[in-house]
Amino acid sequence: RGGAAKPTRPSMAMNQHAVLRVVTKLLMPCILLFALYVQFHGEFGPGGGFQAGVIFGVGFVLYALIFGVGAARQVAPPGALRGVLAGGVLLFTGVGIAGVLRGGGFLNYSVLNEDPLLGQEMGIVLIEFGVGTTVAAAVITLFLIFAGQEQKE
Repeated sequence: RGGAAKPTRPSMAMNQHAVLRVVTKLLMPCILLFALYVQFHGEFGPGGGFQAGVIFGVGFVLYALIFGVGAARQVAPPGALRGVLAGGVLLFTGVGIAGVLRGGGFLNYSVLNEDPLLGQEMGIVLIEFGVGTTVAAAVITLFLIFAGQEQKE
């Protein structure tokens, strides 16, 4: 028994992990592109800011699960996430206040432009973008907070 050690083969889990990394690298652009499609198609059909934000956030969660929370924190540092959260809320609020300043009600989009129809479209796009960025940043932030709990124990 004191002989040479038996050579070991790579475990099945390591091979699966490599496959997951490759598949994730292939899927990430598709997931993020689909989130953008849902974001900008939301004014014409089902979807919008909230749904797009969740899709984008879940794509990031997939990235963190496959490549590690440390890599995810490098991609989305806490300061940047706070900035995106605040920016989305400020965009939403700013569109509402702009409506009030132009003589309409809060979130009355038709006063945002000389052409009321164009003002409606512009307002909806801005509001939905603000909601989408806020939701995406909130999903990512919540995941990173909960993922960091195991490191502190």
